Amino acid sequence: MASHHGLITTAELAGVLGQPELRLFDCTTYLEYQPEGSGVPYIAVPGKHTFEAGHIPGADFLDLQGEFSQPNTTLHFMMPEVARLEAAFGRHGIGTGSRVVLYSIGSAMWATRFWWMLQSLGFENASVLDGGLDKWKAEGRALETGSAKGYPPATFTANPRPGYFVGKHDVLAATTDRNTVVVNALNPQLHRGLEPSRYGRPGRIPGSVNVSAATLVDPQTKAFVPLADAEAKFAAQGITRDKRVVAYCGGGISATIDLFMLRRLGYDDLTLYDASMSEWAKDESLPIETG
Repeated sequence: MASHHGLITTAELAGVLGQPELRLFDCTTYLEYQPEGSGVPYIAVPGKHTFEAGHIPGADFLDLQGEFSQPNTTLHFMMPEVARLEAAFGRHGIGTGSRVVLYSIGSAMWATRFWWMLQSLGFENASVLDGGLDKWKAEGRALETGSAKGYPPATFTANPRPGYFVGKHDVLAATTDRNTVVVNALNPQLHRGLEPSRYGRPGRIPGSVNVSAATLVDPQTKAFVPLADAEAKFAAQGITRDKRVVAYCGGGISATIDLFMLRRLGYDDLTLYDASMSEWAKDESLPIETG
């Protein structure tokens, strides 16, 4: 199966549908934003309804919040313990020899989040579908409806890699480290604190630069922008290959688009602040910056 540093095109995927080692997944989640003062920024709704209305033939569905996140926490989408992930990925048929393709609807961030999780577990044979289901449908390719048929269960054995996820104390230390760039993947208005934040205090982690995940994807086709364009955006913010990059956003999802593109560009020292502004903006002991 062809892939380009973790990316696979719709044409390439169409050519391998039905191969026995392929494990194809719709990863879509929808965020139902709640009124100000409700105490929670949003409710995470798995995209099973849109999956059943139309998905790429043979695909299964992955529920990020329900199956692949830490339970018993007020923070959404937190990376759970390895054993929980091994069991969940195994239930969905991912094992030795599997070739995984991940896609989502509307935004690639749900697919790139799963890609980053698999990378952190030492599983490298995973690709993100360029343009997701939006591009697949726009090209008039085949769709299937109904519930997921799933794949035969497999044994998923993780080989966890340290440093793929960090907490608030590591991020705070990174803000004064000259060899680290902290990158905010939210939109510029939120980065500058110029509009109310659903996460708590408006603003950003002090010293962080802004490469909005939305600017790394073509708004019409939903495909990733050319690598040269992405590299120019990162370089303009002082992000170079000799520095460590700590990426964050609202809840550790859209920042994985930045990390995905940086990895494709050959950057190696990358990490994700998993709780992101969902935690930082509510913790009054942590500094925040605006303007």
